[in-house]
Amino acid sequence: MSYQETFSLQTSGHQHMQDITDHVANVIQRSMIQTGVAHIFNIGSTGSVGTIEYEPGLQRDLPELLDRLMPPDNDYGHEQTWHDGNGHSHLQATTLGPSLSVPIGNGQLLLGRWQQIFHLECDIKPRVRELVITVVG
Repeated sequence: MSYQETFSLQTSGHQHMQDITDHVANVIQRSMIQTGVAHIFNIGSTGSVGTIEYEPGLQRDLPELLDRLMPPDNDYGHEQTWHDGNGHSHLQATTLGPSLSVPIGNGQLLLGRWQQIFHLECDIKPRVRELVITVVG
């Protein structure tokens, strides 16, 4: 059995992190699947999803770390091709990845006590993101 929903998420631009755990949990509840996997996918090449302890320090630390590892810079090949200022955004999102799979047991996400699902906007401007949640069980 499978179930799928797509939802929109408004971001405010680069480094905007949002907790989407409750939204994913609600989709699982509507799916009525008790045992299986929830797959969360960001449509687009400059947004990412993952898990983290969603607290203010890490909400700042992760994006800042990504900017230190892959800083905004005009020397990226993407910049030289497109001149759109977001070469680092593509690299950051690719490093984190556009998707996440989380097991489901007893109709609930099997996450640790301090583990939440986040979406991180890596692009330089606000976006409306489409995320697809597929529940299989």
